[in-house]
Amino acid sequence: MKIALAQINPTVGDIAGNAKKILAWIARAKDQGADVVVFPEMALTGYPPEDLLHKPAFIAANRTALTQLSRTITGITAVVGFVDSKDGHLFNAAAVIKNKRISSVYHKMLLPNYGVFDEKRYFSPGKKLLVITVKGVKIGIMICEDMWDNDGPIFAYRRNNIHALLVLNASPYHQGKIREREKLVAAQAKRAGGHIVYVNAVGGQDELVFDGYSMVADSAGTIVARAPAFTESLLFTDLVSQSTIAPLLKPQQEVYEALVCGLRDYVHKNGFKDVVIGLSGGIDSALVATLAVDALGKECVHGVFLPTRYSANASREDAEQLAHRLGIDFMVIPIDNLFTAYTSLLEPIFSGMKPNITEENLQARIRGTILMALSNKFNWLLLTTGNKSEMSTGYATLYGDMAGGFAVLKDVPKMLVYALSAYRNTLAADIPRRTISKAPTAELRLNQKDSDSLPPYPVLDKILEEYIEKDRSPSDIIRKGIAAKIVKKTARLVDGSEYKRRQSPPGVKITPKAFGKDRRMPITNRYVSS
Repeated sequence: MKIALAQINPTVGDIAGNAKKILAWIARAKDQGADVVVFPEMALTGYPPEDLLHKPAFIAANRTALTQLSRTITGITAVVGFVDSKDGHLFNAAAVIKNKRISSVYHKMLLPNYGVFDEKRYFSPGKKLLVITVKGVKIGIMICEDMWDNDGPIFAYRRNNIHALLVLNASPYHQGKIREREKLVAAQAKRAGGHIVYVNAVGGQDELVFDGYSMVADSAGTIVARAPAFTESLLFTDLVSQSTIAPLLKPQQEVYEALVCGLRDYVHKNGFKDVVIGLSGGIDSALVATLAVDALGKECVHGVFLPTRYSANASREDAEQLAHRLGIDFMVIPIDNLFTAYTSLLEPIFSGMKPNITEENLQARIRGTILMALSNKFNWLLLTTGNKSEMSTGYATLYGDMAGGFAVLKDVPKMLVYALSAYRNTLAADIPRRTISKAPTAELRLNQKDSDSLPPYPVLDKILEEYIEKDRSPSDIIRKGIAAKIVKKTARLVDGSEYKRRQSPPGVKITPKAFGKDRRMPITNRYVSS
């Protein structure tokens, strides 16, 4: 028997488009002799549809599309993820379609309700296993979370002596998840006593990126087939011989490709073609520009340098050199006259007061206004350039450098920005060496350095990982040998910046705990971590 794993990139809410894609991939699988083709979790609706699930018309449209789809399928068994409704309840479901009809339906039993998942908000749990037989082979069906519990459906299916388990997934990416997932699939195949055929979605959906990496593990726990990452793919297995095994990406390449995938899909799925980026000559905007070129093509990327009296000549040279190497559109729009106009206007009101962060932020907000004007006029999506270290500590200006439609580096710590830039330069040395080597600065006052306001980034990122991603207390972090003054200051900055993060654009999740759905803190909050 030949099974095809259809690793596709659905779009949330595009039920007609997803159905058309599913039919096309069924035809491809059938043409190559597959007896069964299996699609990702909720492939028909896209995942996660969130509160679209509260709309009865959305549920009805998905059911109608499934029925229409089923009437065209012959000569192959298709297993398709969709949303089922029964007796006033919704189910995350898989339909088994053959001979122009839906022969059976499986309802997901275990509903994740942690991190980015909210399935208990929408769905009821299923209660029954589903075993189908194709060419004398007994096949069980599960959906994503069902596979992660050792005492769940896996254990029950083992008692049914199945030959294989088809697992439909929309499992989002973060660093380390791929290897964790593969280890689990291998272990669960041994536990089930049969092959696990694991098909995952691929592509970007708002903050989430689905990496694909569909795979097959045999009953000995050996990976015998693997699809590539971050691209649509049709993978085959006969449950006997070893098939195609795509290589695992190296850690920095994996993150870089996740960011490219998430950016490309966010831009295209939201109806944009071009993006605009404020190029400062610094490393963050340089990395965003290279990501944009790799995701969209150089003809779709527009860079803008917006100097004031504090902008160094070296910054302009680095920004211009980056744009030249990438082959992107490059503009210089000086804003010092606007900055002077603003300060002159406010001078009578600020009389007797020394310049401070107010004047610094004015420059950032002027830049944000100009960049948004270009975005509006030319329908270019504005990409912000702030990284996770800055977003964590509030080292960013509301309505200034935080203005924009998508924050590609929102979940990328500063030290990883350096690592990704170095990796990208191994492919093509597009980021100027000075951009990587010079001390980071916002250039909003004379001789300004990030280190004036923040701990050194290697130290800061260690604290942020412990405090944000691992939920360690300041006391716990101090016991790891980091100076108490630095730890407590960092914690205060993180806690006091929640209001800013709530107003920031979405960005690609690449760490185990990103801001947003992963970490939902109240803005008004008097709890002090100790």
